[in-house]
Amino acid sequence: QVQLVESGGGLVQAGGSLRLSCAASGRTFSISTMGWFRQAPGKDREFVAAIRRRGDSTYYADSVKGRFTISRDNAENMVYLQLNSLKLEDTAVYYCAAQPRFASATILDEYDYWGQGTQVTVSS
Repeated sequence: QVQLVESGGGLVQAGGSLRLSCAASGRTFSISTMGWFRQAPGKDREFVAAIRRRGDSTYYADSVKGRFTISRDNAENMVYLQLNSLKLEDTAVYYCAAQPRFASATILDEYDYWGQGTQVTVSS
């Protein structure tokens, strides 16, 4: 099993920045791709960004491309999401997720492990 714990969410003004962190524990050697998803009130959970095990491939939703950056530190079992130029529509609970095998990086159902989420609220 793998446990994931997110941190770094909060309240920020539009145009501001936040850095989300996700700490993995347990059978971390089994983790392949790490991803971030988000869920706004009344909406489905959606893909935000993902990074392959070696960090050589990253994927982004069109809505965040150029503003968000995903990175990982395998030695520390951490994955990060830098959120810049935040918009009101970025308000959501952000979830960290992990895949134990190589699969599609953008599909929610391909992720077996999930954190509890961290709230990001962008104000005007």
